[in-house]
Amino acid sequence: MINEEKYNQEIEQLFKQFPSYQQVGSIAYKEGLETMSEFDSLLGHPHRKFPVIHIAGTNGKGSVSHMLASVFMKFGLKTALYTSPHLLDFRERIKVDGKMISKEDVYEFLITHKGFMNRIKPSFFEITTALAFDYFAKQKVDIAVIETGLGGRLDSTNIVHPWLSIITNIGLDHCEQLGSTITAIALEKGGIIKENVPVVIGEHNATTKDIFEKFAAERGSKILFSKLYRFKEIKLSDYELDLKGDYQVNNLRTVLTALYVLSQNQSFLSLVGKGWSDLNIKEGLKTAAASTGLRGRWETLNVNPLVICDTGHNVHGLSVVFSQLRKQTFLRLFSIIGFVADKDIEKIMGLLPVSSYFYFTQANIPRALDAKLLAKRCKSVGLQGEVALSVEEAILKFRSVCKEGDLLFIGGSTFIVAEAIEFFEKNENFFAK
Repeated sequence: MINEEKYNQEIEQLFKQFPSYQQVGSIAYKEGLETMSEFDSLLGHPHRKFPVIHIAGTNGKGSVSHMLASVFMKFGLKTALYTSPHLLDFRERIKVDGKMISKEDVYEFLITHKGFMNRIKPSFFEITTALAFDYFAKQKVDIAVIETGLGGRLDSTNIVHPWLSIITNIGLDHCEQLGSTITAIALEKGGIIKENVPVVIGEHNATTKDIFEKFAAERGSKILFSKLYRFKEIKLSDYELDLKGDYQVNNLRTVLTALYVLSQNQSFLSLVGKGWSDLNIKEGLKTAAASTGLRGRWETLNVNPLVICDTGHNVHGLSVVFSQLRKQTFLRLFSIIGFVADKDIEKIMGLLPVSSYFYFTQANIPRALDAKLLAKRCKSVGLQGEVALSVEEAILKFRSVCKEGDLLFIGGSTFIVAEAIEFFEKNENFFAK
């Protein structure tokens, strides 16, 4: 058994010595593939030992990744899944058949390669990517679903040569690293398109369509746009999904298009064998969240009063989330919101529902936008609310005033949602007290 104290010390040291982008922002961003390639070489190129589905995009790549992984599991494949960021536990990033990597495996990797990491100074994401690839190879997985961290062209995961590339959509996010226009961001994310590897595009506009078609033509890659293809008329009501949210319709179409492309791949069909069936596809989609452990996608945290959280965190994602929120039935609407400091708050403020009473808060991370500053900016455009210096304080404030029929929304940042989920897990029957 792993010594919990030693494990916790190593994880704490990992975050301290190699801070993650999600925690501290752009100072943790490291451009280029040289260090990742060096680490990969040291490990014996583990990513070459299993087939890969490679997924990039501004929003939706998490849902698409988990949906595909769930379907592959229903097909009978030993399925690896690498995603980011995590909500509650670092190990959520690295899973095989829906189970997190063990603490023993994490600890052994960090101890074994500590000297190398101290010498070459990889980024946090390079370390976790190397750990994931090494673990998947040792587990002898049948297939791996690999999600990019940030961008695509220079993302640490882009050393893979996949069976299929997927780009879910393009929106303005991480502009400091990827560029301040849709064109610039599309050029970065289009960098995952490989020679003679088919690519599925989830959502597109005229600009991104031209860019991706040019990439595909230059690299001899078959390209399919899911919104123009055979599944373009698919509705959420056509499938039973445990991933909720109106936005899942685009992710569903992307996944179905991806599965169609894979059905034309003889190597994939040989791997799946008799596991391929429409029933397994439907069951995989029906149990995507349950079988992979995905949290925070239009998730209900409490029923009475109704508490919903969602990890949408940029203009593209939040516009859909708040549109769905406005459609809900409630007596009064309350929202606990907080953001990271590098988001375009001016554009996001225009999306916030004016009918809501807000608790302006901040996550317990260095990158968080100060709650008092957020409140000042939101109140300047007529939004009503008050400051709560933590998610817990905001939830307590809501409980003190809530009535039957009220709805509480929690979001704006992955970290706000993570802290809310953790709070409700530790405080069962909170509103019954």
